Amino acid sequence: MSRVNLIDPAAATGSVKSTLDQITKAFGATPNMFKAVANSKAALASMWGSFGALSGGTISAQLGEKIAVAVANRNSCDYCLAAHTALGQKAGASAGEMQAAQIGQSDDPKTAAALKFSLAIVENRASIADGDIAALRQAGFADEQIVEILAHVALNLFTNYVNVAFAVPVDFPAVALRPAA
Repeated sequence: MSRVNLIDPAAATGSVKSTLDQITKAFGATPNMFKAVANSKAALASMWGSFGALSGGTISAQLGEKIAVAVANRNSCDYCLAAHTALGQKAGASAGEMQAAQIGQSDDPKTAAALKFSLAIVENRASIADGDIAALRQAGFADEQIVEILAHVALNLFTNYVNVAFAVPVDFPAVALRPAA
C-alpha cells in the first residue's frame, strides 16, 4: 500500500490533470508512480518535464532504459526495475540485454562504459575521478552525452526514491532484483 495517496487522474484538476492526461496518453494508462508524485504539482511537472527533455537528447531510448535498470537495481527499486525493463524491451533491447544492464554489463563496449559510469555515480555519490570521464570519452561519448548520462542517473535517483520511500505499488510486470556483479 502506498504511503501517499495515489491521485485519481479523473479527480485531478488544473495543471495536475493536464500533466496526468499527457502521461496517460503517452503510456496508455497512468502509472502509479505518477499518481503518487501528482500529490505535488511542482514535483509532477519536474519529473514529467525531465522525462520529456531527456527523450529529446542524444542518448538513445534503449541506453536510457539500460541506465535506468542499472540504477534501479542498485537502489533496490522494484518499481523502476519493472517499468524500465518493459520500456527497454519496447525500445528494442532483448530481455537478456536488460537483465545484463541490471548489473552494469553489456556486450557493447560503449553501453558497458555508460553503465559502469552510471553505477559509479550512484555508488560514489558523484565523487568520480578524471579517469571515469576519460573512459567515457575513450568509448566514444562527447561531453553532451556524458552530461546526459548523468542527467539520466539523476532522474532515476528521483524516481527510485519516490517509489521506495512511498512504497508505490508496482503496476508493470515484476522483474527480480539481481545481486551486484
